[in-house]
Amino acid sequence: MKLDFKVKAIGFVVIVFLGLFWVNSQTTSADIAPKQQTQQPQNQAQQASQQEAPMAPAFTLQDVDGKKVSLADYKGKVVFLNFWATWCGPCRAEIPHFVELVDKYESEGFAILGISVDSPNDHKKIPDFMDKYKINYPVLLDDNKTRWDYGGIQSIPTTFVIDREGKALGKIVGARSKEQFEGIIKQVL
Repeated sequence: MKLDFKVKAIGFVVIVFLGLFWVNSQTTSADIAPKQQTQQPQNQAQQASQQEAPMAPAFTLQDVDGKKVSLADYKGKVVFLNFWATWCGPCRAEIPHFVELVDKYESEGFAILGISVDSPNDHKKIPDFMDKYKINYPVLLDDNKTRWDYGGIQSIPTTFVIDREGKALGKIVGARSKEQFEGIIKQVL
């Protein structure tokens, strides 16, 4: 008798939770639809966000050959500032996409600056890594300050999108597809 009551009680609780889950899923989809209909057109929203975007923190770092490179050297270009490391699998996955995007959009004012967060002991590996992956954009060596200027990099890859005026429009944490990156480039160019 007591076992029968427990089974019925557990069944009742399960039914209540399933009902609440169903009601919540119905309410959520109904709440989202009106919001999507009242949004501004994308180009107006994009213009507003660009006007409010902060300036990207300035930096000067050394590239793998010891040459100093500044973000200011890229004013007037759309820049993907990509924090990465040679040991990072998702970083390796997106590098071929970056190579293709540089080839395709460089003439339109697009650039990528890769900032390696590899340890100083591993810096000697980077030139061979660049050759292996045919990296066609500058790779800079993090100075342990720049990553903090950009809010502290919690995960790699992390890519910042910087517009032609030097404003940081957004941050992308994690690897993305070539199509997703290309969509961003087309919006900002």
